[in-house]
Amino acid sequence: MAGMLSLAGASCTDSYLDKEVDLTLQPDMVFSDYDMTRGALAALYNYLPDAFAGYSDTQFRLNEDCMTDNCIDYWGVARYHSVMDDAYDSDNHWFASDLWGNYRGIRACNQFLANARPSVIGNAEKAGDDNKLYDRWMAEARFMRAILHFEMMTYYGGIPIVGDEGTEEDRHPIILSPGMPIPERGTAAESLDWIISEMDAIKDALPFRYANEDENWGRANGAAAYALRARAYLYKASPLNNPTNDQNLWKEAAKAAEDFMEKNNASKNPYRLTDNGDVNSNYYDVFTTNPVRSNEYILSRSVFNTLNLVYFNGPCGFSGTISNTGYANPTQNLVDAYETKNGLPIDQDPTYDDQNPFVNRDPRLDQTIFYHGMKWGMGDEERPLDMNNDETRVGIDYARGNGGTCTGYYLKKYVHNIRFDGTSGNQQVACPIFRYAEILLNAAEAYAEASELTKALGYVNQVRDRVGMPGLKASLSKEALIERIHNERRIELCFEDHRWADCRRWKLFEGQTAASEVNLPRYKQIYNLYGVAIREGSGKTFNYGLSEKYSRQTFNSPKNYRFPIPYSEVQRIPNMVQNPGWER
Repeated sequence: MAGMLSLAGASCTDSYLDKEVDLTLQPDMVFSDYDMTRGALAALYNYLPDAFAGYSDTQFRLNEDCMTDNCIDYWGVARYHSVMDDAYDSDNHWFASDLWGNYRGIRACNQFLANARPSVIGNAEKAGDDNKLYDRWMAEARFMRAILHFEMMTYYGGIPIVGDEGTEEDRHPIILSPGMPIPERGTAAESLDWIISEMDAIKDALPFRYANEDENWGRANGAAAYALRARAYLYKASPLNNPTNDQNLWKEAAKAAEDFMEKNNASKNPYRLTDNGDVNSNYYDVFTTNPVRSNEYILSRSVFNTLNLVYFNGPCGFSGTISNTGYANPTQNLVDAYETKNGLPIDQDPTYDDQNPFVNRDPRLDQTIFYHGMKWGMGDEERPLDMNNDETRVGIDYARGNGGTCTGYYLKKYVHNIRFDGTSGNQQVACPIFRYAEILLNAAEAYAEASELTKALGYVNQVRDRVGMPGLKASLSKEALIERIHNERRIELCFEDHRWADCRRWKLFEGQTAASEVNLPRYKQIYNLYGVAIREGSGKTFNYGLSEKYSRQTFNSPKNYRFPIPYSEVQRIPNMVQNPGWER
């Protein structure tokens, strides 16, 4: 095949994914060599979705929850604000243009699939992870191609599928080049059907879990394929893509999650919830211990050795050699979503005291959110956080330079507790793409929607039990159970790049406006964004109200359910149909 490979170098972990290759070479040279072929496969992983990517462009991006009701980016020029304000158009939508770049990764996957050779890789039956190696490597590349399509579908809806062409007997990958027609867009459901069919084809060609994870952690495995398949079925059944609420689609989604469970239960080393025996730390440990050793992480983009999450999430009052900015400010909406330890929403529990709000709450609150009065720091630097701001005194953690909090909170999830005198080195962090808790919640949601409430309770209560929360009750109606499962998903998976898509696939924006929702509990409001002002010097300590900055988000239906196709692509591709509301 003529032409150059357009793959990026791998830079993920310190094992398999560090095997690099000079990808400016001709395909014949690369794929005639085993090590170069292996490096070409490793390079594909550079395209995996990554919820931490924004921390390398910290002036403009953090975590994607900053463009939802979960969090506000304190930094004034952050690109998330333009999403929240509906201020982009199809010419300048930064995120949409960035996501369209997934087609580079898809092209790289197809180049690998078209050129990799069994004679070079080998495809013998062997014991262990290297059984039928060529088949497995091809399955990995197909997984990568599918997950890149899935990410684009999440934000654009139906997308052009750049998969294979030809007959069943003679199929080959589509490698787009200038002047070639791009396939037409289908619907989101059709895009999801293609992703599901790809996972059906490869899910059992991969080891469900690698026996040697010291060498192979970070590779796509069979569990990741089953997980992508389950998520695709769930999205297909959701209201945004299933406007008639076809119950058969929910049953298929439940079966897909169940398929993962059955395969996992048969595994010699099944995935499971992390539980160190202490409900006050086991959730936090999931995200701050080495993920390579985790039984809960199914797939992650990479492991970063960095202090960036400490710098840009931690309370701004900690400085010295390390100087925090605290850009990510969780909202009061999210904080209020955490139930009391009695297993009740705060507005339904008479023991909840809004002037002593952090007592007797779901243990995940303390393990996810920094709040006023919480102890933080290490050794002689440990102290209570101080977000006070009134006429008598401004707390050290309220604001400093360009950082601070506009909600009264900072993001603790993923943030290691370290000394700020420079004696602590970089910390290992990774955000999961697929995590076992998500599979349980996928099953719970799908079974509840399919009216199999007992099964739904069984799955959601496993997630709650890990942190010592009472199980949801069988007396809940179907509608009430679905609402509680949605809330459980919100707090369990926050800051893992789920909330933006969940709000849309559930169509939470419909039937409400900023004005009409103000009498709802804050955790049920989605347009209005709240915080707390700490006023220890004058009257009431906790004063709840709209966030000091960026206090509302704009949502225009149907426009803001999707990102726009970049206008340059609509101009360039004759059959490209723009998403509703983004037309020019």
